[in-house]
Amino acid sequence: MSRDIEDEIRDEKNPRPLDEDDIALLKTYGLGPYSAPIKKVEKEIKDLAKKINDLCGIKESDTGLAPPSQWDLVSDKQMMQEEQPLQVARCTKIISPNTEDAKYVINVKQIAKFVVGLGDKVSPTDIEEGMRVGVDRNKYQIQIPLPPKIDPSVTMMTVEEKPDVTYNDVGGCKEQIEKMREVCY
Repeated sequence: MSRDIEDEIRDEKNPRPLDEDDIALLKTYGLGPYSAPIKKVEKEIKDLAKKINDLCGIKESDTGLAPPSQWDLVSDKQMMQEEQPLQVARCTKIISPNTEDAKYVINVKQIAKFVVGLGDKVSPTDIEEGMRVGVDRNKYQIQIPLPPKIDPSVTMMTVEEKPDVTYNDVGGCKEQIEKMREVCY
């Protein structure tokens, strides 16, 4: 009995290497019955999409703009003329919040303070006291909530992505420093 246990322990310490049949079995172990056909169809779809993109001349651009051949300037100009420009204001107070007839006190710089309502596309939960809002120029209704104003020079100083490099990674040269110490002493 103890002999069998000793043999098992010895086998665990020195496992035999996998042969080609074992490797093939491990590769197919997690695959379902449709894995191979699915992979084949996915590859065909990918190849067809690449071929279509090559024929259409679609390519990614750095600016995110479509190529000039796909621009529709007439409808873009019409849409720009239909859109009314908004003024920036600050919502200073909400009168009777959480009711249907809530009113908002806005301060339009250099003009005046107004008590206004919301536009059609704005939810009352989107507007808070002290936030910047976009108002139309006619009725001064709140059309959209705006993000807080940030100084452009401050945004240039913000870290967009924290690097994962440490001082040990940058420093390096340990071997060279040790060799220099050996030579000097």
